[in-house]
Amino acid sequence: MKKEKIVLSKADRRKKMKNSFIAYAMLLPAFIFLFLFTLYPIGSSIYSSLFKDNLSVITPQFVGLKNYTGLAKDAVFVQSFKNNLLIAAVTVPVSIILSVAMALFTDRIRIGKSFARTAFFYPTILPMVAVANIWLFIYTPGYGLLGQLGSDLRVLSDPKTAIWGIIIMLIWKQAGYLMIFYISGLQGISGELYEAAKLDGATPFQIFRTITWPLLRPTTIYVSIISLTNAYKMVDHLYIMTKGGPNNTTNMLLYYIFQTGFDFWDAGRASAMTVVLVAMLLVITGVQFFTQDRNTYYS
Repeated sequence: MKKEKIVLSKADRRKKMKNSFIAYAMLLPAFIFLFLFTLYPIGSSIYSSLFKDNLSVITPQFVGLKNYTGLAKDAVFVQSFKNNLLIAAVTVPVSIILSVAMALFTDRIRIGKSFARTAFFYPTILPMVAVANIWLFIYTPGYGLLGQLGSDLRVLSDPKTAIWGIIIMLIWKQAGYLMIFYISGLQGISGELYEAAKLDGATPFQIFRTITWPLLRPTTIYVSIISLTNAYKMVDHLYIMTKGGPNNTTNMLLYYIFQTGFDFWDAGRASAMTVVLVAMLLVITGVQFFTQDRNTYYS
């Protein structure tokens, strides 16, 4: 069966062209910002990563993929890569669990609901520099909070505990922020579903497992991507608290990129690490989104 070809009049074509022009004109500022602050920096980093550009050369020299192959031999890069994997593997699930618990708690209480939400969300509005100084004081031996409680544990100076001190701070910082998304998700769930489940004799845990959590899956996908990127993009707290020490046990990829580019003036190697970091995040978030999205119910 042949489809009939629709012929537009001159007036309709003009109207269509006008609407298309207005639409593209409204999208143009967003495209400009996307190009200037996302596409161009990525392209520039890829180009720069193919050159040797440090203090040992006057002008950049083309070296191909040498900057990338050299990363596997860089012990600090490997250590930073492992540190970031550990931080992401711990902070993402723990932050999600805490944010869900806080959202459920603040959604069900009747007295002090606004106060509880504000208290949980408060760490989010603090600047990262202020948060780093607060936790630096908590961890400081002697006169810090842990010292006042009688503990002589030197959290940030011990290679075994330093990274866990950073992880605790990151979870404390972002859990309240993720809670806001789960509160919004809970408000989108119909109360009739809960009433029907209670009439059927379902326990609170069964209600959460079969109704609440499945319907929060779209929120969880979004929140997991946010928390994953947060685990890789924070730098300022490291600069204040540990500077990557002791012995690079708290160093992370983005901070090492900053050190390589601005402290060691090796733009080529820093660009190569940036490309690796961006590519890794794109792959992880892409796989995470498309695999979880198949089993997600959107109401």
